[in-house]
Formats: sequence, C-alpha cells, structure tokens
Amino acid sequence: MPLFNRTELEAAAGLVHHHMSPTPQYTWPLLNQEIGTEVWVKHENHTPTGAFKVRGGVTYIDHLKRSKPDIRGICTATRGNHGQSQARAATAAGLIAKIYVPEGNSSEKNAAMAAFGGEVIVYGPDFDVARMEAMRVAEDEGLAPVPPFHPELVRGVASYALEFFTAAPELDTVYVPIGCGSGICSVITVRDALGLKTKVVGVVSTEAQAAKLSFEAGRLIETNSANTFADGMAVRIPVQGAFDIYSKGAERIVAVSDAEVAEAIRAYYRCTHNVAEGAGAAPLAALMQEREAMRGKRVGVIHCGGNIDTEQFITVLKGGVPQV
Repeated sequence: MPLFNRTELEAAAGLVHHHMSPTPQYTWPLLNQEIGTEVWVKHENHTPTGAFKVRGGVTYIDHLKRSKPDIRGICTATRGNHGQSQARAATAAGLIAKIYVPEGNSSEKNAAMAAFGGEVIVYGPDFDVARMEAMRVAEDEGLAPVPPFHPELVRGVASYALEFFTAAPELDTVYVPIGCGSGICSVITVRDALGLKTKVVGVVSTEAQAAKLSFEAGRLIETNSANTFADGMAVRIPVQGAFDIYSKGAERIVAVSDAEVAEAIRAYYRCTHNVAEGAGAAPLAALMQEREAMRGKRVGVIHCGGNIDTEQFITVLKGGVPQV
C-alpha cells in the first residue's frame, strides 16, 4: 500500500500550491543529444528556496500547527535545504526555528536559512552529529523536533512527483537522489498511488553509500564518513522509515563520484543554463553513467536543487572538483 492515496496526495499538493506555483518539467534538446535519449528534467531548483524541500516545510508546519497549536517553535538539523524550508514555513506561521548545521557547512546556505528567519547553530563534525544534538535540544527546550524524515514531510515533497508524473509523458525510469529519503520515497509513493510502471532509481555519492549498502544488504548499514561536496547526500546513518519504502519500491541504487557529479553540473549549465548543486546534479550523473542501458527510453531526472556555493560553482565550471 502506498504511504498516501491519490486523494490525500492531491489535497497536499493543493496546500503546497497555495504557497508556491508548480515547478516546470522540460526536455532540453542539447541535453537529449548529450545523453543519447529523451530526458525530462523536473526543475525543483525553481522553488522559492531553490530546492524541493520547501514543499515538506509547508505540510509539516501545517500539521504541527493543527496538532500542537500552543507550540512555540521547532528545532531541526540540516545541510541547508531542509533548514531553509523549515525556517521559511515556521517563521511564516509565527514560530521560532532553531537550525543545527555541522562545522564547515555551506556559508551561503547558512546565510539563506538566517534570511528566512532561522537561528543557525553550528555543532559537530557532520550532519548526523548535528541531528542528534538538535533532537536533544528540542526535548530540553520544549520545541517541536523536526526529523529529517517524516510522513508529513513526504506528503508535501510528493507534490513534485505528482506534478511530474501527471505533466510529463509516461517515463520508463526516474533517477532520484537520496539523502535521508523524503525525495525518493515521495516518488515511489506517487508512482504506486497512480498505478504507474515507472522504475525508480536512487542515487547516492560514492563517499556516502549508506542507503545503497543498506538496500543491497536488506538492513540498515551506517558508514564511518560522508565526505562529499554533494552535501544533500552527505548522510552516514540511513533512516529506517525511508528504508522501509525505498528498499521495496526502488529498482536499484547507483553510486556516483564527486567527479561525475561535477561533470553533470557542467552538463546542466552547458545544455540548459540551469545551475545545479551536487545533489541536484547527481541523478543526471547516474543517468550519464548508465546512458547505454537507457538509450531509446524516456527517462526522468529530479533536479532537486540549485543551491551551490559560488566558489564551488566556479571550481566546477573551470573543470575541477570541489574538495571537502
């Protein structure tokens, strides 16, 4: 059974669309030539925060305000896009938003979260350590803890998948990046609710393979590090709730290197003049890796965000790979 049925998904999409317009899905001739097949890009880089996470913020904060009307604020952890989403939605609802980020986090994403009204707190060497601290502080201070994965987040994020599957021609395969899992789980949920046969392929970094290792082992497997400039995929500890969905609903999970991601960022800019962050380009990197197997098929890629730091983007455009 899908996590949500079509009626529930359409209701969530209506709520999201009250706060933002649907994003476009385009097929770009130059990109099609580069890949050698028909590619449809879902442009989540065109949301009010430049990434798909904004949708889950809308539904989660709506749910929170209805279920806990007296709550004074939220506390969460992020590498940037989730934090922007939660800060934007919480502040609009009159709540405070404490956002924990790891040391060395994107300075431009930190600034964006603060601009949306979040209090940004730097803690720990990586996302997973920051996440544990955020959950502790939420309990200590009486704030609502916003986990990285939750059905209410998936409910909002699923609005992009609903838009994509109903607006684009029927797709053989869709490539989706995996961080904590709300993106891939939303695509699987909508596909199943609509009764489509589209294959869903998850994408991780070669430097952060927890989801892939878990998928292949049939159980959760943590990694010791997640050192990739594609920070939206830099997760060491997979989430059980997400794993329960993608372990059954994904066709396979592909790992892409930072060099492959950098080349996909250049391909996006060269062929479409859209800017992609690391996780946003990872699905295209995976398609480029599997281009021979996908030749002659109609394929979708989720461009989940364009929030790459200026210096990283300059490095990529010069032909390099950002170091972390």
